[in-house]
Amino acid sequence: MRTPPGSSHARILGVGGYRPSRIVRNEDIAPRIDSSDQWIRDRSGIAERRWADPHETVAHMGAAAAEKALAQAGVTARQIGCVVVATSTHFQQLPAVATDIAHRVGATNAAAFDLSAACAGFAHGLALAGDMVRGGSAEYVVLVGSERMSDLIDHDDRATSFLFADGAGAVVVGPSRVPGLGPVAWGADGAQSDAITQTASWQDLRTDRSLRFPALTMQGQTVFRWAVYEMAKAARQALDTAGIDAADLAAFLPHQANLRIIEALAKALRLPDDVAVARDVQYAANTSAASIPLAMERMLASGEAHRDGLALTIGFGAGLSYAAQVVVLP
Repeated sequence: MRTPPGSSHARILGVGGYRPSRIVRNEDIAPRIDSSDQWIRDRSGIAERRWADPHETVAHMGAAAAEKALAQAGVTARQIGCVVVATSTHFQQLPAVATDIAHRVGATNAAAFDLSAACAGFAHGLALAGDMVRGGSAEYVVLVGSERMSDLIDHDDRATSFLFADGAGAVVVGPSRVPGLGPVAWGADGAQSDAITQTASWQDLRTDRSLRFPALTMQGQTVFRWAVYEMAKAARQALDTAGIDAADLAAFLPHQANLRIIEALAKALRLPDDVAVARDVQYAANTSAASIPLAMERMLASGEAHRDGLALTIGFGAGLSYAAQVVVLP
């Protein structure tokens, strides 16, 4: 039996993002939930977010982000061995939206599948993409996080409606002569799976036509405490297994869930002042599986972080699932 040779190491070669053109500010949301701009900022750090128009589908946004990542990486569609899409807002059970995105970017010979891990989806996909490249099942992998969270939220829910938004981010993962992806530290706490869930299952909707369309629901305080305390442990584990000290980092790229969580994590990790901390949530809100690559693209474009610098990524969310990894920036 022959086995594929693979690559000794893998890294992110390019990153791209897609942000919907429609900007929704706090003032546009506040009256509907009996709130205010200041109330929303105090609880989340969010000033505005982007909501997609009807034509900006999960596939449309994901393909646009993937094309930008491919262009930056200098990789052609024919070289892609696999397309992985992390999403929880593609409301068609089959086929996978990854097959549509692969077709749109011209990756006609690539394997393609969706990954369901909610806000932690991109971080899980990054670990899988690195393993594929090193294992030899794909030379280049396109990993996409694409979400239309505005379709999943209850716009009258005061606890969640202002937190979530739409967008897509993508990276190309390929071979490297030196280590570019550290070991993943991941896990899940299924005992708390009801902390972030839907108000009803799709099966419930099928059997009881009187139900409203299922919406996201979240136990905010439970999630906040878990994210701050447990994710600090996972982040430290990712640093330790990679043999990296916090002082070696150029950037901290956590899931953009809430500015309060981001700041609390940075403090718990005792990051030096010169480590850039992603705060894309202020202008993009929580885009679930798209948030890490979108924040990465913004940090590199703005000069907050630089190519080849070390970054600590961590995604966390429904499940409660998480994955943390040290990466070399593209």
